[in-house]
Amino acid sequence: MVLGSTTTIKLKRAYEPASKSDGTRILVERLWPRGVTKDRAALDLWMKDIAPSPELRMWFAHDPARWPEFKKRYWAELRAKKDLVEDLRRKARSKTVTFVYAAKDEERNSAVLLKAYIERK
Repeated sequence: MVLGSTTTIKLKRAYEPASKSDGTRILVERLWPRGVTKDRAALDLWMKDIAPSPELRMWFAHDPARWPEFKKRYWAELRAKKDLVEDLRRKARSKTVTFVYAAKDEERNSAVLLKAYIERK
């Protein structure tokens, strides 16, 4: 989604190679992706605190049946993190950003929800 005239929020798994078109690469996971070196990750920023709480992450456990409830609970957590959300929004307005995540499921993960949350406001 374009927030400004030329700005895009992208999503990319931590296991995919970085590219110049990624812009600012932000890891939006609480835990470091298993087996990924700092060099390979090529991150500009790690925003641990924007990720779901440990309790919510463990409850969800990437169970597709829990996806709708996970979305509600994670968005409730994001409403309480206004400063972090606004920080991401500001970054996305000024340049392309890529939210980097580790989950195998590319359609049902917290980065997808974070992107949707930021784009809907």
